[in-house]
Amino acid sequence: MTQAQQTEKVQKVDLRGRDFIEFTDYTAEEIRYLLDLAIEIKGKQKNGVPYQPLQGKTIGLIFEKSSTRTRVSFEVGMFQLGGHALFLSKNDIQLGRGETTHDTAKVLSRYLDGIMIRTFGHHNVTELAQHADVPVINGLSDAAHPCQVLADFQTVLEHKGKLEGLKMAYVGDGNNMAHSLMLGAAKMGMHVAVATPEGYEPDSAVVEQARSIAQESGSQVTVTYSAQEAVKDADIVYTDVWASMGFEEEQKIREQAFAAYQVDEELMKGAKPDYMFLHCLPAHRGEEVSAGVIDGPNSLIFDQAENRLHAQKALMAALMSE
Repeated sequence: MTQAQQTEKVQKVDLRGRDFIEFTDYTAEEIRYLLDLAIEIKGKQKNGVPYQPLQGKTIGLIFEKSSTRTRVSFEVGMFQLGGHALFLSKNDIQLGRGETTHDTAKVLSRYLDGIMIRTFGHHNVTELAQHADVPVINGLSDAAHPCQVLADFQTVLEHKGKLEGLKMAYVGDGNNMAHSLMLGAAKMGMHVAVATPEGYEPDSAVVEQARSIAQESGSQVTVTYSAQEAVKDADIVYTDVWASMGFEEEQKIREQAFAAYQVDEELMKGAKPDYMFLHCLPAHRGEEVSAGVIDGPNSLIFDQAENRLHAQKALMAALMSE
């Protein structure tokens, strides 16, 4: 995209007060608005143009799972938007230590203008959103990672100029990343092919939901055991660690199960010559991806990581501004 396209004023869609739990809660138009706003905000940041719609606002960041990108991007993003972010670890609040989610949500709503939660069980996100009176953002759960995928789509849009009609291949564990990529891609009219070893498939209910959405958008959702089939003619190739946080004790078992699913130079021969490689990070070179691919000319992992900042600034601005 040109600099002019990146800084062009986007037409506003009113998302104030909404939660951001998963892509299924948003229309394609609303997702595209967030992406366009993220690109506009990024342009302002790069050009030194102040943009502080959240002056005097505060967001609480609840972390049951540790993080690099999620914490830094939300804290820095809120500061740049003129507001304040309050880090709340699982040891800092009573949630999970006797106080109900209902009571925590009601109390925090009296103090804060928004809540982000990065947690294990997806029910923690949905229950918090059900009872909170301020927007709740899913920073990650075991079932979904929509904030990451919002940044991923921004990266694709910046480098490919479109989303609709592109093919994204995801190779690896059928985890929260696979779920949000399938649902988000289907919403935006992208074809998505997920390749996993047997026994590590994405949740069947999510697959069916994604396929139902894809019928409306004209895209295709494929789940296969063949990495080669998934990557064939792909515009974007994506992978994640084989043992996500919480599954470290399965590392050795998973190394054997996923041995044939490494994203390496040989596998990439099946993708389009101008393919993009993406990874949500942290990455383990020599396991789920070879150094030649992740550090190669088609890799955009650091653009992708940077866009966590801009995409989440757009999200907070859209949900929490006056």
